[in-house]
Order: sequence, then structure tokens, then C-alpha cells
Amino acid sequence: MEAELLGPPEELKGKDVLEIGAGAAQCSRWLAAQGARPVALDLSHRQLQHALRIGSAFPLVCADAGALPFADGSFDLACSAYGALPFVADPVLVLSEVRRVLRPGGRFVFSVTHPIRWAFPDEPGPEGLSVAASYFDRTPYVEQYIENGVGHAVYVEHHRTVGDRVRDIVAAGFRLVDLVEPEWPVWNTSEWGGWSPLRGNLIPGTAIFVCE
Repeated sequence: MEAELLGPPEELKGKDVLEIGAGAAQCSRWLAAQGARPVALDLSHRQLQHALRIGSAFPLVCADAGALPFADGSFDLACSAYGALPFVADPVLVLSEVRRVLRPGGRFVFSVTHPIRWAFPDEPGPEGLSVAASYFDRTPYVEQYIENGVGHAVYVEHHRTVGDRVRDIVAAGFRLVDLVEPEWPVWNTSEWGGWSPLRGNLIPGTAIFVCE
């Protein structure tokens, strides 16, 4: 929002914007407050129920990002904050769908956990500063439960290197305009999960891809 990667707030007014992997639609609420016309899409019905409970004056759509239920050229802009792309095995399919529903000259901005984080333990202290795995190991991270001796995946996240992400973007027909690696803000002294000022001042936590 502060970086204005979708454009200055005053230029968002009247724009049709698709939020992908919207969760509780926080980004869409901000976009609506700027006068944009957002549509919040998520695969999880429960997440969209949270959006309803919080309140939303814009459409909520439960659908797969790899099969967007919109006509070609339906949106001026699209965005995704840590949504959809890390959780699909075929990101080019999702990127191609986003490109299809954007109008000519449309922009897609998406953020993911910075790929370098996969090489380090998810710990906020000093133990999270030593490389523990290969950056090039693309084995998905899977959480599952066992029932009658059979494993059932409940969470799957796919690792892509920075180069992978760039190639995926180009393969889908986008042009990569910018790659933003935000620095840890000096005012943020909080720790959350593997995030902390200690790590944030040394290792990027987020990668933001700006595509047109």
C-alpha cells in the first residue's frame, strides 16, 4: 500500500481489481476505501466467511485461482498478498489465468515469502541465521494427519527459487517490471513465528513481484 505498486491511491478510484487468495479480504477492504471496485477470491469458504463477518461491500468469490470464473479482460489490476501462488504445484497456470482476466496494460502485483527463507530454519533467534537446507531443494513442505494408516495433507507449500518465479512470470506472458525486497522497518520490534528484527535486518522476508 505504502509502496504504491498498484499505482497511487488516487488513481485506484473506479478501477476493477481482483484480489487472489484474499483470505479475509483485508486488501480488498483497503482498495474499496480508495474507491476501487475489488473482487475478493479465495479457495477457502471459511476464509470468505471471515470476510463476511468482518464486513465487505464488494463481491466475494469462492473459486480456484487456476480456473478463474471471469471473462477475458474483466479487470484493470490484480493483486495477491501471500495468497494462492505458494500453494499450487503449477504457478504458471495461475499466472496465465490472471493474465487472461486482465485488460491490456493491466498490472498484477503478488507477494510471497522470500525464497531464500527456505534455506533457513523458521526461528526468530540466532538459530534461524544458519543455513539448514539447500535453497535449490524444491521438495514441497507438507503437513498431514494420519487416519487408518493413510496420510492426508492439510497444508502444502511449494518452494520456487527467485529464478523459478521469474521464468514462471515470463512463461505466462507477463513482463516483470520490478522485484521488491522490503527491508525490515525500524519501528517494528515484534517477533512473530520466524519473523523478527534480528532476522529481518539480515535476510529479506518478502519478495514482491510487479508484472504487466
